[in-house]
Amino acid sequence: MRTQVVIIGGGPSGLLLSQALSRQGIESVVLERRSRAHVLGRIRAGVLEHGSCALLRRAGVGARLEREGIRHDGTLIARGDRAVRIDLRDLTGHSVTVYGQTEVTRDLYAARDAAGGTVLHDVADVALHDLDGDAPSVTFRHEGRDRRAAGDFVVGCDGFHGPSRQAIPAAARREFERVYPFGWLGVLSETPPVDAELIYAGSDRGFALCSMRNANLSRYYVQCDLSDRPEAWTDDAFWDELRRRIPPAQAEALVIGPSIEKSIAPLRSFVCEPMRRGRLFLCGDAAHIVPPTGAKGLNLALSDVGLLQEALGRHFSVGDKEGIDRYSERALAAVWKAQRFSWWFTRLLHRFADETGFDRRLRAAEFAALCDGRAARAAMAESYVGLR
Repeated sequence: MRTQVVIIGGGPSGLLLSQALSRQGIESVVLERRSRAHVLGRIRAGVLEHGSCALLRRAGVGARLEREGIRHDGTLIARGDRAVRIDLRDLTGHSVTVYGQTEVTRDLYAARDAAGGTVLHDVADVALHDLDGDAPSVTFRHEGRDRRAAGDFVVGCDGFHGPSRQAIPAAARREFERVYPFGWLGVLSETPPVDAELIYAGSDRGFALCSMRNANLSRYYVQCDLSDRPEAWTDDAFWDELRRRIPPAQAEALVIGPSIEKSIAPLRSFVCEPMRRGRLFLCGDAAHIVPPTGAKGLNLALSDVGLLQEALGRHFSVGDKEGIDRYSERALAAVWKAQRFSWWFTRLLHRFADETGFDRRLRAAEFAALCDGRAARAAMAESYVGLR
């Protein structure tokens, strides 16, 4: 098959890129190794920056987001018995919106279906060819047949383990990684959220996060050892530990119930440079991963898409190559800012096994600066809503 852009990966970044290009009259095909049901079954982050919401609206997939998304004008950060509300609206003029990644993906599928977009699922044996030439292509196996998709460009939205990044020769790329020595145990429960806004809490026992998907579906996390197994945590043990780590008022108000999903996610930071090789571009987790503290992962992927769809649009419409030539540079500038914020926020609230008394005092001083200084809160708020 022949198209203009071959997109590998049918998660939110791949689907959004296909949708955004389609609205500019640019043809694409999306290749996804999993089934649609599997893609829609992934439980992922649900905090969208104001820029991400604007991008989805411009792509024509913002209607349900506007109706059902929960706008948050602030967030609560706590350590021990002390807490400070970061007033995002007052400090930046912007808010964030709680809307699950699954719902974003569902909206994008509906839009691609309505537009007659080509999204192939259960694709195997994907290989990229001739990326440094003028006629790149992707071979793959689909429904028992060997097939080839040729285009002007290939975009890898296929995550950390996909083939796109590996198609860049090892000598031509640099990879930076930090693996954190703990994970997050997450529980989904059909209970009302403990607070109207997200709560990020640190304590001597470790980190906790109180989040939500909607008014009757809550998502909670506690820092845990990487050696832990989800099934080793009973629901009662999880709720007891969560209460110990969040502020007393919220601990007392917490409504508990049976977990409907329980999993452990490791934390890591990862960046691949560059994010372009010839006719190949990398988007999202194929090029970068951030720890979930601060909810930057999905937003960074959507930011990549925003840069790339604009650059490709200029290339195909008026032959302007500046956007595609500078895509990696511009995307990586945003990536490293998000890495800095996610690292800072993670260090502020998590317990590290090798930390010293000096480390603990510094962390306490950092939190005090956040509580006592408007400038510190403003800097944090700008990073959180995506202005930095």
